[in-house]
Parts: sequence; C-alpha cells; structure tokens
Amino acid sequence: MPLKTILDTIHTELSPYHAQLVAVSKTYPASTLRAAYDLGVRDFGENRVQELAEKAEALPADIRWHFIGHLQTNKVKYIAPFVHLIHSVDSWKLLAEIDKRAAAENRTIQVLLQFKIAEEDTKFGYSPDAIFRMLADGAWQQLNHIQIVGVMGMATFTDDEAQVAEEFRTLKQYFDRLKSDYFTDYPAFKEISMGMSGDYLLALQHGSTMVRIGSKIFGER
Repeated sequence: MPLKTILDTIHTELSPYHAQLVAVSKTYPASTLRAAYDLGVRDFGENRVQELAEKAEALPADIRWHFIGHLQTNKVKYIAPFVHLIHSVDSWKLLAEIDKRAAAENRTIQVLLQFKIAEEDTKFGYSPDAIFRMLADGAWQQLNHIQIVGVMGMATFTDDEAQVAEEFRTLKQYFDRLKSDYFTDYPAFKEISMGMSGDYLLALQHGSTMVRIGSKIFGER
C-alpha cells in the first residue's frame, strides 16, 4: 500500500479523537523518514540517542523529535539541544538531569512520566507509588526547565485484548488522578501517550491523545 494511503488512513482514524501521530522511525533510514516528511509528517519517535542525533542532523529542522526509549542520564546532554518531547521519564534522577541539561541550553523540555502498566519485566517505567511519592514531595516544582505534560505507558505484548484494554484504562486513571491532584492549573498537562501499531485503535478508545506507530507506516523491520 502506498505510504500516502497508509498515512491518510491513520489520520482519518485519529481525527475523531483529536489524537496526534508520532511516526516511530527507529532503525529506518533517513530517506524513509524523508518520504513521510514530504507527505506532511512532522513528529518522529526514536529510542536510541545516537540514531536520533544523527537523523536530526540529516533531516529538516522543523521536525519535532520524540524520544520514546529508555533514556540513560549520561545521554541526555546529546539530545537536550533539540528534542521536542521525552516520553520515557522513569526516575527522579532522570527528571532532574533533563532539567539541568535544558537549563544549560536555555530551553524548556517537555516530558511525560512513564508508568509501568505492563506485566512484562522487560518494560520500563515508574511504579505508580513512586510517581505519586515524587509528586507529593514537591521538589519537581523547583525544576524550571522541564514541563511535565502528561503520561506514557506500554501495554503488555499479548493477543489478550481484554488485558491490554485494562492496562490502558489503568493509565487513563493514573492520568486523571495526577491531573486532579497536581496539575489542575496546568493546561499543558493533557497528553496520554499510549498505543502502538498493534493496539492504537484500542488505546484511542481508552483516552490516548498520542499514538506511537512504526511498522504499520514503514513496514516490518
């Protein structure tokens, strides 16, 4: 199927939910991203720092780069000058490091708090209790160069649709609790990044505002 047809179909599916597409471009060459860019895609997601930095150098400057993989604190400095949104903040240490590196670049970096909602041990993310403790502590409010704009989660890789739906419902509940308890007066706190190529339609039904789609757009890796 032509790339334009694929993108048009996805945008039609997202439209009723007013959700944003992040084209997950990890491992695909810059030429593949350029083809999607030429069809109007501006948000791309990568999960390796070096690959992201190389592609950012090679591709147009108006691309909004999303970092969606596990991020080590010692790698933040390489993407701090240009990254648009970091989806995968899973520790206070990482949050503080992003703030530090953003300050050095004289910019504010938007972030999502990654909840661990899947049963798989390989999935990263904060435990819910850890996030609620961190926010209750209040030190995050002194970080002036980050902006927490929502939450992210990855469902279990399974054919059990009921389990995936329950995990998505859980993430939406966490978002609602954070919004009510800590971010009522923060209009920017509005994003729920959940749903990938195999489950994004289900994620949309459960409140996703941002889907991360790779293989459905670009083909199997």
